[in-house]
Amino acid sequence: MTSTTRLTVAQALVRFLAAQYTERDGERRRLIGATWGIFGHGNVAGLGQALIEYADEMPYHQGRNEQSMVHAAVGFARQSNRLSAHAVTTSIGPGATNLVTGAALATINHLPVLLLPGDIFATRPADPVLQQLEVPYAGDVSVNDCLRPVSKYFDRVTRPEALIPAALQAMRVLTDPVETGAVTLALPQDVQAEAYDWPEEFFQERTWTVRRPAADSSELAAAVTAIREARRPLIVAGGGVHHSRAEDVLAELAATTRIPVASTQAGKGSLKWDHPQDVGGVGHTGTATANELARTADLVIGVGTRYTDFTTASGTLFTASNVRFLNLNIAPYDGHKLSGIPLIADARAGLEALTEALLLHGHRVEPAYATEYTDDKERWEYRVDAAYEAEDIDIRPTQPQVLGVLDELVTEDDILINAAGSLPGDLHKLWRARSRDQYHVEYGYSCMGYEIPAAIGVRMAAPDRPVWALVGDGTYLMMPTEIVTAVQEGVAIKVLILQNHGYASIGGLSESVGAERYGTAYRYRSEDRTYTGAPLPVDLAANAASLGMRVLRAKTVRDLRAALAEARAADTPTCVYVETETADTVSGAPPAQAWWDVPVAETATRSSAVKAREEYDRHVAARRRHL
Repeated sequence: MTSTTRLTVAQALVRFLAAQYTERDGERRRLIGATWGIFGHGNVAGLGQALIEYADEMPYHQGRNEQSMVHAAVGFARQSNRLSAHAVTTSIGPGATNLVTGAALATINHLPVLLLPGDIFATRPADPVLQQLEVPYAGDVSVNDCLRPVSKYFDRVTRPEALIPAALQAMRVLTDPVETGAVTLALPQDVQAEAYDWPEEFFQERTWTVRRPAADSSELAAAVTAIREARRPLIVAGGGVHHSRAEDVLAELAATTRIPVASTQAGKGSLKWDHPQDVGGVGHTGTATANELARTADLVIGVGTRYTDFTTASGTLFTASNVRFLNLNIAPYDGHKLSGIPLIADARAGLEALTEALLLHGHRVEPAYATEYTDDKERWEYRVDAAYEAEDIDIRPTQPQVLGVLDELVTEDDILINAAGSLPGDLHKLWRARSRDQYHVEYGYSCMGYEIPAAIGVRMAAPDRPVWALVGDGTYLMMPTEIVTAVQEGVAIKVLILQNHGYASIGGLSESVGAERYGTAYRYRSEDRTYTGAPLPVDLAANAASLGMRVLRAKTVRDLRAALAEARAADTPTCVYVETETADTVSGAPPAQAWWDVPVAETATRSSAVKAREEYDRHVAARRRHL
């Protein structure tokens, strides 16, 4: 007879999660390291009680916003190389729908997070209940169904015994290197509290192997032939390099063959900035060096990249008449993009196989090609130096100068987190990544508000390393609430707030597409009712301080240098606040080195829009479909 234990559904789920592990390359990790939660009537008596019941087995973290709890969990998962993740529980209604943005971010970036929203009563003793969405044509729909399109797996557990297959499927998807992302188990509040006799086997430790599929021999042969035939190959390293921990083998392949390596936002840091074959970011926010190589490449070797529009400059970057694509990707969907030669495999396994085969043939690019990109990279670094240059004087710094001062201070231990605004562009072009995981820019969803909660998650995964959340004023105002969590939990993140009085990135984009920066400044209304008056008297430093954070104000370059050094040494959550100068008065970052398609009004009376449309049509004419 099978032995059983009588527990509630919520208690059984918590016990089950505490017994799940991952393993890759001999490294064994706990799969669900902790659970974040905000409690309401939809989960307080179920999962809330269960987390108390099993507090010794399942750590709990209190959040302030459901979306930001997902961001914290995502930050933890990324820093943990997707081998460990967090769960997030919410009540029904607004708590559940607040998960949607975070879930989309996790799924787009292929990062695992387990979502456990409360749901309406399965037994329907009262209908509707508080916060229930009534759908006249479907009695089994709730607001949690909003999570279906942004989840890699979704199930609603309407009976206790249904938890067993649902939980096992959830773990399968969380540990699948191709399919991982947000996984949602919607839990009706009455079912959470219902008792059931569970088989003891359900609670036994399980280890889920994170696979490293090898390349097919015929695909590998085709890939080697394509590389050997290419005269101007270029590797584009994407986030899959990091997920696979393939950085070392990529460095070996690049050093052996002298093939230059450009990086997407997710792939930056795949090679350290001073590696001889690293040519920097590629695409709209990339370097002149990488983009010129992309324009003349006859073979683009994508490794773990999705080829987003920022990478391809909206289809205008890879323009050589004979260009072909070779796509090493664990996901067949991405491996076949741009009509490329597919090499479907784990990034590290695939690169190891390529390196071995190319070494056998003694393959290396022509010396003149290596000299060309080496010299060009050296010229680009002079441009970086010029943008960073900031003498220790009493002037207000530009945004690139802020990065330059930080660049002087950090070591390979530091981790920088950013997601939205003008900072991702400056960082992709300028930042000199010193380690494989120093550069943490979330640009799959580019979600404002990600940085502070993600920094908390990253610091939890790397408690001995300095973790910086770089935020503009627009991003800060979206979601500063998790500062309270950092203070409460003693998570010593460093928050660097750059105040430029508005949406600087969108302001610049608005101007370029003929929208005249309309509605992008944080200023009073002027007489013509536009937002062109004096800056708003908003004190973000005081706000951060009011949430419990130690705040250091920096008005000048000299102040900034001292404040950043003090913040880096701090063992408590610390904020550095600086108001930045515009690039109109001093040297800023180099302009975009490639185009990005944002459609411009086809008809307009204002001259700015008319001129912008003419420029748009010129760029569109260069678009190429790779067939």
